[in-house]
Amino acid sequence: MQVMNAISEILKREGVSTLFCFPTTPIIEAAVAAGIRPVICRQERVGVHMADGFARIANGHPPGVFAMQYGPGAENAFAGVATAYSDSTPVLFLPLGHPRDVAQQFPLFKSSRTYASVTKQVEEMNLPEHLTGVMRRAFSALKSGRLGPVMVEVPTDVMTAELGDGAVDYRPPRAAHSAGDARDIDEAARLLVEAACPVILAGQGLLYADATAELVALADLLQAPVMTTIDGKSAFPEDHALALGAAGGCFTGHGRHFLHKSDVLLAVACSLTKHGIGTPAFPPGKKIIHATNDARDLYKANMTEVPILGDAKLVLAQLAEAVRDRLKGKDRGTAVAQEVAKERDAWLGRWEAKLRSHERPINPYFVISEFIRVVDPAGAIVTHDSGSPREQLYPFYKATRPRGYIGWGKSHQLGTGLGLAIGAKVAAPDKFCVNFMGDAAFGMTGLDFETAVRCGIPSCTIVLNNSTMAIETHAMELSHAHYRARDLGGNYANIARDLGGWSERVDDPGQVADAILRARRQTEDGKAALLEFITSQEQTFSHRRGAA
Repeated sequence: MQVMNAISEILKREGVSTLFCFPTTPIIEAAVAAGIRPVICRQERVGVHMADGFARIANGHPPGVFAMQYGPGAENAFAGVATAYSDSTPVLFLPLGHPRDVAQQFPLFKSSRTYASVTKQVEEMNLPEHLTGVMRRAFSALKSGRLGPVMVEVPTDVMTAELGDGAVDYRPPRAAHSAGDARDIDEAARLLVEAACPVILAGQGLLYADATAELVALADLLQAPVMTTIDGKSAFPEDHALALGAAGGCFTGHGRHFLHKSDVLLAVACSLTKHGIGTPAFPPGKKIIHATNDARDLYKANMTEVPILGDAKLVLAQLAEAVRDRLKGKDRGTAVAQEVAKERDAWLGRWEAKLRSHERPINPYFVISEFIRVVDPAGAIVTHDSGSPREQLYPFYKATRPRGYIGWGKSHQLGTGLGLAIGAKVAAPDKFCVNFMGDAAFGMTGLDFETAVRCGIPSCTIVLNNSTMAIETHAMELSHAHYRARDLGGNYANIARDLGGWSERVDDPGQVADAILRARRQTEDGKAALLEFITSQEQTFSHRRGAA
């Protein structure tokens, strides 16, 4: 048995059935021989995003896998791997390496050296007999602790080498989980019960821990409203009476209200990394309880009252038990839920004009509002792209099921959402998988729409085309005045049609809802769909950067 066949056998034992990839690497042929489906992308970066989206929706069971050739293939993938690293997504990367006799020579690109800064773990398989140990360590890293991308570089002469005994001695490693320290749990429970206005901030680690039920139970006990990070959006059902929505670059009205009002914040399964998009900035004077499975997060960005190191599911169950003991059966009433509803309704009232606008060009908030009206979130997986579509969509869209939304943003390359939605559709073929992107984002990665067409992956792309980079208006005033530097152009519906997909270009607000339903029917019939809405240059956002 050759090493490439042994790797394929190990992938199958780990539950991998799809290999996202781009030639040339012999692992593609070996994987197909083992019964694994290849999805050949148009560009490595987007293929990585597909593996990333798959891993998120599969919740890491199994992780996404992406394989590429040495040199330009590995170089092209870097941006996608950096995104997976920033968002802690469990993806296994299998770059082919140069033959060992030349791999160290200048100026050859060496993945195991270059990717060390954007992977959780990277290792080179130097000898065929190292196969089992290298792959066991890789999958262990993909399953335990803070998740993230893992890389195994296999030199081309090792990939095709013969294993000595012709057998694969490999058993999948188990994930390891630990609970929080009992003293920390008790102190955190005391602070939460005694707080005048406790608020919970939930990150995407809750999704990987499958801890939504435990989060809801604790929130109900405390009557504490719950806000999520963008990455964590959908970890708490946003139709719940205590839901504050997601926060990062923008806030919901009720989210901003309670963040400022709170005196104790329980941040769970999030890193609290200071970032303009990823984590909301906390007003001063808050007591912070921080629960994470990565010790590097503790005290990193904020002074912390109580640090808790442990798995989110186990920690939340511990906290709920400790809180229940302290409450001694006392009902905390519904006043907080009523206040959430009051603040939410007032905020939505302020946005009603834009959400229901029939102006031309179409207001992007109207597109989002109509999508929310006609698509049941329980049957959909929605993501966004960078810039305006992200900050227009996530405050208003209600994700009601875990993994019903793919949020991202710390490393925010234009065009990321297209691959995420395609990968999501592979992981959840029964869901309506939709990516909202701008025209600039489509220009970065749009040709991989053809991958969805060719591979029979019926995802839906919604392009909000305002023919400019509206979010850059204030940053590019002089260059735009002299050279129209912000303006872009194109008929993206025509491009999608020429690439073999179904598409429509819509400029009538009265047709928005019907067009969305038509696109959904096309995906149900197995066709990749693209809707291009001609939109206004909307520049208003909900409490952007925490503004009033």
